[in-house]
Amino acid sequence: MLFRAARTSLELVDLEVPRPREGQALLEVRACGVCRTDLHIVDGELDQPKLPLILGHEIVATVVELGSQVHELHVGERVGVPWLGWTDQTCRYCVRGQENLCDNALFTGYTRDGGYAEYVVADARYCLRLPERYGDLEAAPLLCAGLIGYRTYRLAGESAEHIGIYGFGAAAHIVAQERSERYGRAALTNSRHTSWTRHSFSPRSARSSWRRCARQPKAAPSSAAAST
Repeated sequence: MLFRAARTSLELVDLEVPRPREGQALLEVRACGVCRTDLHIVDGELDQPKLPLILGHEIVATVVELGSQVHELHVGERVGVPWLGWTDQTCRYCVRGQENLCDNALFTGYTRDGGYAEYVVADARYCLRLPERYGDLEAAPLLCAGLIGYRTYRLAGESAEHIGIYGFGAAAHIVAQERSERYGRAALTNSRHTSWTRHSFSPRSARSSWRRCARQPKAAPSSAAAST
C-alpha cells in the first residue's frame, strides 16, 4: 500500500521485491499494526516522510533472505520490526547507549519503507526475536505501544509506588495491564483518580484489543479502523 502525498488514500500497487544489502534482512510480512503515528504521517502532521512511502512500523515477519555480514539472524525465524529502524552508532547518544535519541536515526514506515506490504527490508540490528507465546496479531502492537510502555516502566523501576500516565492510548493500556497483573486491582489510578480494576485489563480483554488494532499486511488503514 503506497503513500504518495499527505491527505491522500494509500494505493494498492505491484512493486519488485526489495533485496537486502549488507547488514539487512529481507522479511515476509505476517501482520502489521496500525499506529497513531501512521495517521500523523498520512495527515501531514509529520511532514518529512520519504515519498513515495510504504507505511507501517509494528511489523511481525519471517526472515526469508539475509544480506552479507548478518550473523545473528537465521532464515525462517519470526521477528518484529519497530519504529526505530537504523542508527549511526557514532553520535553522542548512540555511544552512551541512548540510540533512541540518535541524531541521524531512520524510522520504519517514515524514512524507511515499512510493513504495509508483502515484503520489507530491515536493518538486522533492529529485528527483534518474538516469544512464541504471542501470536502474530497480538505481537504487532507490542512493537511500538508495548515498547514505549515497557521502556518507561523499566526506567521507573518495579519498586515505584506510583506511575503517572498522561493520556490513555495503546502504550498506557498495555503497561496498565502489566502493572495491574503484578500489583492487583487498586494499583492504578488515572489523572481523575478513577480506579482501574483487574477485570478491565484481563488477558482476554487484552487479546481482544490487540486483535482490533492489528492488521493483515495487504489492508489499507481506513480512518475508522485506524482510530481504534
